Amino acid sequence: MDFFLQILVSGFVVGGIYSLVALGFVLIYKSSDAINFAQGEFLLIGAYVSLTLIATYHIPLIPALLLTLIFSAVLGFVIERLVLRPFIGEPVISMIMATIGLSSLLAGIVHIIWGTQTRVFPPLFGSDSVSLGPVVISPIYLWSLFVIFLLLIVFSLFFKYSKMGVAMRATADDQQAALSMGISVKRVFAVTWAIAAIVAAVGGFLLGNINGVNASLSVIGLKVLPVALLGGLDSIPGAIIAGFLIGVLESLASGYLAPLVGVNLKEVVPFIILVLVLMFKPYGLFGKKEIERV
Repeated sequence: MDFFLQILVSGFVVGGIYSLVALGFVLIYKSSDAINFAQGEFLLIGAYVSLTLIATYHIPLIPALLLTLIFSAVLGFVIERLVLRPFIGEPVISMIMATIGLSSLLAGIVHIIWGTQTRVFPPLFGSDSVSLGPVVISPIYLWSLFVIFLLLIVFSLFFKYSKMGVAMRATADDQQAALSMGISVKRVFAVTWAIAAIVAAVGGFLLGNINGVNASLSVIGLKVLPVALLGGLDSIPGAIIAGFLIGVLESLASGYLAPLVGVNLKEVVPFIILVLVLMFKPYGLFGKKEIERV
């Protein structure tokens, strides 16, 4: 039972990070109908930038994290303006291919600047584990849960009550109607990409503190895509729930199934679950079913 609770906590934390990164996929898809295959590189860049500020320039944690978020937001704005905006009005597949090319470009830049060696953060959250009954939790896991839930609450309130959040929801529902109401769709696109870069950077910072930082961290982007598809590409609550679900099931598979079959199923569990769910719910658990008339 103790082992079960231990891996449950681990899966819950990782699942929360998946939820954050999947939020970026969903926002971009809702606003432009495109899938951002560079989301993993946003995560990787956020991890490296925060690590450089903290470990190399010795900037305290909070200012370094704020600078990382500002850098990520600017990066999202610039990429949307220079790379994606020219594709507005073009077939969606063109924008998707642009994000694939962008992914390779960003990965190459990261390799040139930081290399491929694994780097670790200095101990930012202390080393004394916290015991909650039979479960021993590392401080980074507790802080990760706090940050994840705080951001999920903040973004939920932002989308529901802020003027830009309402504009983003209106644009996601119908771009032409949003334009007719005086909403700047281009501005919405820019803010969407900035938020996607920010949530990815936070995920990179948290994962970097847990596992270290190297070029393979960007693979999380591909692992999170099944999370977004599972929850429904147009559903923000779906992305959040699916993230926690995948994280927990992935951790359980690693803890219980891997020793039985002799193979680590952790990497393929999200895709197996996705295929099984989409067989019965093609639009994901919470996706909106679309009916096309011919």
